[in-house]
Amino acid sequence: MKILVVGDIVGRPGRKTLKSYLEKEKNQYDFIIVNGENAAAGFGITEKIAVEFLSWGIDIITGGNHTWDKKEFYDFLRQSNRVIRPCNYPQGVPGVGYSILPSRNGKKVAVLSLQGRVFMPATDCPFQVAEKVMEEIRKETNIIIVDFHAEATSEKIALGWFLDGKVSAVYGTHTHIQTADEKILPQGTSYITDVGMTGSENGVIGMKVECILPKFLTALPQRFEVAEGKEMLHGISLEIDEETGKTVKIDRIAWREE
Repeated sequence: MKILVVGDIVGRPGRKTLKSYLEKEKNQYDFIIVNGENAAAGFGITEKIAVEFLSWGIDIITGGNHTWDKKEFYDFLRQSNRVIRPCNYPQGVPGVGYSILPSRNGKKVAVLSLQGRVFMPATDCPFQVAEKVMEEIRKETNIIIVDFHAEATSEKIALGWFLDGKVSAVYGTHTHIQTADEKILPQGTSYITDVGMTGSENGVIGMKVECILPKFLTALPQRFEVAEGKEMLHGISLEIDEETGKTVKIDRIAWREE
């Protein structure tokens, strides 16, 4: 089975680039996962954008701390199992933290979203939550993909080792910078610290330079705007053994439309 994971979509430039890539490449994948929490002008996601993504052949949209930026999106979260938020938020928040869906070849794929706690908003322990829900997920499938939305590289690496042999893949999102440490851990779980972002390279992690620099220079709040031009899609391609659920190959993707 071949799975595509696309890093954080940032605003309209990210959406445009994602669509262009899928038009050319989506047929080679059995299952497609996209992090969409920055898809609406860089902050949050809307129902319209989510529905559009799903119409392009995306199977599931993951989120993170920006999942909550658009309150009008909460109702869609409550009713859809194809957009998930981090599983380790407290009970009572809208939406679900993992979903199990059929791939194009009929094999079930589970996608679990978790959020880190280092330099991030307070949540339940992602390690303990992952261990708890894994028992339920493995009753239905052994193909389990984990989006770990976290700031600290150490926390991401630690979760990769913690889940080695228990899931098919652990990949990081949130920092928007693709790392070059993709690997398959000893027990067959593939890992990368961050898959990167899909959006403009002309800015600072997807935002206009002229909005970001004053914040660093003055420490005063600024209104961020999405950067445009020199757009790139970042992600990973995974090849999973359907019998064992282990990864046999992981490749980084850095794609720009010609």
